[in-house]
Amino acid sequence: MLSHLECARCGLRHDADRPQNLCRSCVSPLVARYDLTKVGRPTQDNSLWRYRDVLPVRVPDPHFSLGEGMTPLVPLPALSRQLDVNILMKDESLIPTGSFKARGAAVGVARAKELGIEGIKMPTNGNAGAAWALYAARAGLRSVIAMPEDAPLITREEVEASGAELRIVPGTIADAAQAIKDVDLFDASTLKEPYRIEGKKTMGYEIVEQLGWRVPDVIIYPTGGGVGLIGIHKALHEMLELGWIKGKLPRLVAVQSTGCAPIVKAFDEGAAESAFWDNAFTNAFGINVPKPLGDFIILQAIRETNGTAIAVDDGQIQEDRTETARTEGVFLCPEGAATISAVRALRKDGWLNQNDEVVVLNTGAGIKYPAVRL
Repeated sequence: MLSHLECARCGLRHDADRPQNLCRSCVSPLVARYDLTKVGRPTQDNSLWRYRDVLPVRVPDPHFSLGEGMTPLVPLPALSRQLDVNILMKDESLIPTGSFKARGAAVGVARAKELGIEGIKMPTNGNAGAAWALYAARAGLRSVIAMPEDAPLITREEVEASGAELRIVPGTIADAAQAIKDVDLFDASTLKEPYRIEGKKTMGYEIVEQLGWRVPDVIIYPTGGGVGLIGIHKALHEMLELGWIKGKLPRLVAVQSTGCAPIVKAFDEGAAESAFWDNAFTNAFGINVPKPLGDFIILQAIRETNGTAIAVDDGQIQEDRTETARTEGVFLCPEGAATISAVRALRKDGWLNQNDEVVVLNTGAGIKYPAVRL
């Protein structure tokens, strides 16, 4: 059960039953903490709400859910043979709004409503803004969303369809953040509110449950803001403490594009935080984040699990998107295709071995990117 919020950097405790953004002491992200002695096994819900005892919404409304979560864990036999490693895909394309962002939105919006928040604002590369706008509409909350002009057109249309106010700006998500500074609504930007992580972490719970309550050797995640990777790492630690899993954790891998790779650069240099990536651009729009707010948490998670960070170029991403569609019948989003490119590179250099069981995250539906050609 939800206990309190804790600063990810300095550890300062914050009240979970009032709206909170960043730590009042060091201005770092907050994370939710639970009394794990009161946590029961998953319920029978066929959604992420089956893990309600480790979610922050005190009284979940069953009529609010759109069925988010419990996406399939799909074997990729042709690619496994080709790349000589066992690959499983967590397919988030089947989730409401067509991307894994619905997980964070479902939990974040439900908690915002529970706390009496009347509206939210956020910058986005596309899918997160679409998800939050649509879930906000379902909850009866106002929303103001800003996105770069190069974001996928379909995500823009989703935001507009929800009735949200949409602001389109040149540049990157960092420029979009500047475009809503004048808006007096609760800031739901990545890691500037503590509950998006909680929705995203359910991917970690699901992977482990779907494998029969055991962990894979490696989990590969396309990393922009990195909330999913942070959340999966958090879920693994909670399950260890609960006794639901034992032994060493999966090696976590952050995948970025060579056109925007602040986490990879920081990892390679042994830095605790990333530097701002100038002139960031990649067709994998969801990972085009020049400096993640939670960079230090991402790097800690990778290093603690003996994982790694790798950058792959857009050309290889496109090739692997095509290859996966033709050999597996799976139309990946560009960010999901980046994880296949990462498997290819990591197997080639020996970081992955033949016996590794590797879970890759396809974070959205390929059909949401009609302008990105195969």
